[in-house]
Amino acid sequence: MSVTRELIERFATVVGDKNALRDEADTAAYGHELRKLFKGRTPLVLRPGSVGEVAAILKLATEMGTPVVPQGGNTGLVGGQTPDDSGTQIVLSLSRLAAIRELDEDAGTMTVEAGAILQTVQERAADKGFLFPLSIASQGSAQIGGILSTNAGGVNVLAYGNARDLCLGVEVVLPTGEVMHDLKKLRKDNTGYDLKSLFIGAEGTLGVITAAVLKLVPQPRGRQVAWAGVSDPAAALHLLRRSTAAAGGSLSAFELMADSAVRLAEKHMSGVRVPIQSDTPWHVLIEISSGRSEEEARSLAEEILGAALEDDVVSDAALAASIAQGASFWQVRETIPDAQRVEGASIKHDISVPLSDIPAFIEEAGRVVAREVPEGRLMCFGHMGDGNLHFNVQGPAGAGEEFLAKWKALNTAVHAVVRRYEGSFAAEHGIGKLKRDELGETADPVSLEIMRRIKRTLDPAKIMNPGKLI
Repeated sequence: MSVTRELIERFATVVGDKNALRDEADTAAYGHELRKLFKGRTPLVLRPGSVGEVAAILKLATEMGTPVVPQGGNTGLVGGQTPDDSGTQIVLSLSRLAAIRELDEDAGTMTVEAGAILQTVQERAADKGFLFPLSIASQGSAQIGGILSTNAGGVNVLAYGNARDLCLGVEVVLPTGEVMHDLKKLRKDNTGYDLKSLFIGAEGTLGVITAAVLKLVPQPRGRQVAWAGVSDPAAALHLLRRSTAAAGGSLSAFELMADSAVRLAEKHMSGVRVPIQSDTPWHVLIEISSGRSEEEARSLAEEILGAALEDDVVSDAALAASIAQGASFWQVRETIPDAQRVEGASIKHDISVPLSDIPAFIEEAGRVVAREVPEGRLMCFGHMGDGNLHFNVQGPAGAGEEFLAKWKALNTAVHAVVRRYEGSFAAEHGIGKLKRDELGETADPVSLEIMRRIKRTLDPAKIMNPGKLI
């Protein structure tokens, strides 16, 4: 159904003219994501300022059969937040719903609206001596609603879990305009189905999350960042076991990086330097967070790496001597994706496999890469502590569309290996447009049918983020 001028005016009346963007110059940025793999257009971007306005928009959209694409900070990487190119889908931006409604120090919770920026939430928590531990590269622009809708993970999943684990309750507007008020602060609640989990990770296909109760934890009193060189992923896995045994819940991050990936960051990103310069094919970044003191965190790191060096599990290691140096260690890891963009086109895989299978997976999938794209360079890095790897393949320097044309074939081949290890081809970035067809082709048929039944029940008019997920 086309979006007529009359209908646009009806939608605009809900939010006011200044929050109903219609000119292409104003709407263009909402039509594509960071990598511009998915480019669409929209006749209207609505920026509601209240839950009531969101409800009125969705109710009208359902009545008129108008597709709605919810959008947060537009940092997603699978096209889940972008409209198609039909010009019939309107974008619902949650950016104005950005209030922090409450910080309950006794309950250890923060109630925030969907448009709140993750970094703002982190900083407000820190002001009160708390930590909101979800940490991702885009935290300066990613919004809580989008983070929950994609069930984002990040570098601290090992210790604190992903977005679903850090959310106690949600407020959701359904396509009918009804509002589900489930902003509970409860750590225990067995009163029926866990409805909030239907919407966390649903990528805006069932309703719009407008607010959430987030779980906070005490701010660690000590933090130690360390860097180690290892011979292969099997040695990294051995180091992970040692680190977990020694540090337990204090081990907050364990990142694995191929030398090719960190050297690319060093090559292209200003001020970035790999902490150890000795020749090693793989690197590990470890963070230990102590609830007691800096001394305890450093002592644990020294104990782990000292023993690993003695036993030749680690070939070289460095401990950050200050907060600033620790941040510089993390900068290497976090700028790898930026360096890949500077270098040229790359084909990406966001996968997870059981921890014990990581070394075998990397070896087998590496052979697949060499066979399918012999000109490609493996840039494997990611959150080894929770089994999630960004198994990326970089084209030759300056590569462009010709290399990207091999994306689907390489994804298909690598994901076949992922399935043999009973892993996931969408570990933390979601399904969106990029992986929707593959989900339909490979998911358990009964599981897929259950998802479709839920979609039909909650969104019978099929207005919520069509063409995404299922």
